[in-house]
Amino acid sequence: MGWIEVIVGPMFSGKSEELIRRLRRAEIARQRVQIFKPVIDQRYTVNGIVSHSGLEISSDLVKDASEILTKVEPRTEVIGIDEAQFLGEALVEVCTKLADMGKRVMVSGLDTDFMGRPFEPMPRLLAVAEEITKLLAICVRCGNPAVNTQRLVASEDLIVVGAAGMYEARCRRCFEPQLATQKIEEEKKTAVKSRAASG
Repeated sequence: MGWIEVIVGPMFSGKSEELIRRLRRAEIARQRVQIFKPVIDQRYTVNGIVSHSGLEISSDLVKDASEILTKVEPRTEVIGIDEAQFLGEALVEVCTKLADMGKRVMVSGLDTDFMGRPFEPMPRLLAVAEEITKLLAICVRCGNPAVNTQRLVASEDLIVVGAAGMYEARCRRCFEPQLATQKIEEEKKTAVKSRAASG
């Protein structure tokens, strides 16, 4: 019987590290493992999943969730998917189909976006998963458990791939969901002032 395991939490909570740990255990058990990550995520290496602490495991790149179905080999027993929030709406259907085929599907990703809103399609995947692990990071401001990913750069785009310097973990109290928007406004004001001074 197949099933779905989902590992969620903010950035810097150890999601990729936990996924790698589970995949390595499957490999030690001599199970046939295939690992996928979105082509958009090339922060540390192109053909691998790398945790912020430096753990690494090789993986295949995919543009979207449906491409996973075309790449999965019939004899594969365990499938790992990292940064799943970037793989589109078909993710839930693809994971369900793989589990129905008898495969163990392990998925990690962000469950909320930079504004603290549910990051689709992860919430729908949580609803159909057999096992859910929610990890917490440490708030960089106060040291409390952190459930939010704070964006530090000026962008309102839903997807801005980055790591330390662009994002940090924040607790409920220290989280500022409007910070990215405020930074955009500050940059606009600075640009207007500099144009006025030079004009």
